[in-house]
Amino acid sequence: MHYTTLFFDLDDTLYPTQAGVWALIRQRMGAYMHERLGIPWEDVHRLRKLYLEKYGTTLRGLQQFYPVDVDDYLAYVHDVPLQEHLQPAPELRPLLLSLPQTRWIFTNADTNHARRVLEALELEGCFHGIIDIRALDFQCKPDRAAYLRCLELAGESVPAQCVFIDDSPRNLIPARELGFKTVLVNEQSNAEAADVTITRLLDLRQAMPELWINGNQAPDLGKAL
Repeated sequence: MHYTTLFFDLDDTLYPTQAGVWALIRQRMGAYMHERLGIPWEDVHRLRKLYLEKYGTTLRGLQQFYPVDVDDYLAYVHDVPLQEHLQPAPELRPLLLSLPQTRWIFTNADTNHARRVLEALELEGCFHGIIDIRALDFQCKPDRAAYLRCLELAGESVPAQCVFIDDSPRNLIPARELGFKTVLVNEQSNAEAADVTITRLLDLRQAMPELWINGNQAPDLGKAL
């Protein structure tokens, strides 16, 4: 198969879950719900879980029932000390740069958070763009509309030529149904969601050597992020 475009999730995919960044973001979500929206602490966890399962993200759920200031929410929940939890990824950088496909970050977070993560990991210049929650018009994984919008933004019309890499099986399932090649970065395999399972992103070359062959062309990196 000739692959042209790779989509990478951000949090818990470019770096290990054990880094604890997402746990901090979840704490900030709960604090926002209580402090900004007045939701009782005893209801926060239940509602956050409900919104995540039903709407894809806590933000998407809150927007259905509360007057959420999106800018304030995104700034608040992503205000975490990344430099204390993320280390540079010197082995990952050459792997990403060696991939001959166009590479995008595809995240339910915002571009500001994505740029901060890439800076902390020292992966600036490894991606050609960031498709974030704003670019998706606040649709989000795993909503099918988010993947269709993602393809549109990347200028892709053939999902089978795309690879989607994520740590969440529920985010991979819609992509696989649309025809993407799916890669799960997780210690637990999931045949329903993923064509390929790896425990860390560094294992991608071993798991999918075809990404580097079959006539794939190296893209122009002049405007890479």
